[in-house]
Amino acid sequence: MKKIIPIEEGDYYLTPEGYRCFTEQYLLKRGYCCESGCRHCPYGFNTKTNRIKHSK
Repeated sequence: MKKIIPIEEGDYYLTPEGYRCFTEQYLLKRGYCCESGCRHCPYGFNTKTNRIKHSK
């Protein structure tokens, strides 16, 4: 079961279309990559290769 992370100020913003877009701040708090190609993914997921870019 996934841990519920409370939403705080700075965790998301609304796009011009009205969608909630999570920020890097929230994605880091969540602690894992969902592999959905998030706009602000701090894990470096590439939707073309379906891989997370690992840093050296």
